[in-house]
Amino acid sequence: MSQLLTVAEFKDRYSISHSAFYREVAAKRIPIRKIGRSTRIAVADAEAWAASLPSSTN
Repeated sequence: MSQLLTVAEFKDRYSISHSAFYREVAAKRIPIRKIGRSTRIAVADAEAWAASLPSSTN
């Protein structure tokens, strides 16, 4: 079974706001899993999302 993050853990780990998180979910860039009423994000999906972000190096 893959390791899962809560929304709060994801937001803390990637320093993303609540509204930005849900914009990414709505755009289907962050896949979520619903377990009952809880929302979880697989660590592998979170890492893939972070890797897909443009880098800010010049």
